[in-house]
Amino acid sequence: MCAYVLVAEDDPKQAELLRRYLEREGHEVRVVHDGRSAIDEARQGDPGLVLLDVMMPKVDGLDVCRVLRAESDLPILMLTARSTEDDLLLGLDLGADDYMTKPYSPRELMARVRTLLRRTGRSPEAGRLFQAGDLAVDPVRHTVTVAGTPVDCTLAEFRIIETLTAEPERVFTRKQLLERIHGFDRFITERTVDVHVMNLRKKIEPDPRRPSRLLTVYGVGYKLTQA
Repeated sequence: MCAYVLVAEDDPKQAELLRRYLEREGHEVRVVHDGRSAIDEARQGDPGLVLLDVMMPKVDGLDVCRVLRAESDLPILMLTARSTEDDLLLGLDLGADDYMTKPYSPRELMARVRTLLRRTGRSPEAGRLFQAGDLAVDPVRHTVTVAGTPVDCTLAEFRIIETLTAEPERVFTRKQLLERIHGFDRFITERTVDVHVMNLRKKIEPDPRRPSRLLTVYGVGYKLTQA
């Protein structure tokens, strides 16, 4: 699956390496070296995926992520030398769909790119609509609605709600949900799922502090009710 990929990386050598690997995979690549240019190109060029370095001049990657996520649901994969869990969770909380720390394996990065693009391709479950009460998920059109009202989700949030809605009342562990989002990445912790669930509740629950749809099953994980 080939796509137009926007690379926002201030290090010319890293940017050129990313370009080579992406073009080898058949993607069209545009490289920018600062946050302001990243925002402008994302708005004008309509990329299928953004590889976004955190430490950039003019506007840093976290602020770029915040701006882009407020405007669209395009996939964002953040690249950073920061490796603490708090940094990772901050990026995900701002709407990033995935996160890799430097130095990274180019082969692993390309695998992450393929995964994000595959999820965006919306090929599975053609023609099926998953429903749980008044919440509906269309895997093909990549849409979520509550009582007919559209809900904007990041790719990671969509993957969680799609999984839960496909099997209402089934309890999924955090580990199972994490594998649906990031595969078997040992560097991503189960707290990541809690961040995505918290953000989902803000979007689908009448009162996120007293959830009635997306419930916690203490000591196990999460489930979606039919109510």
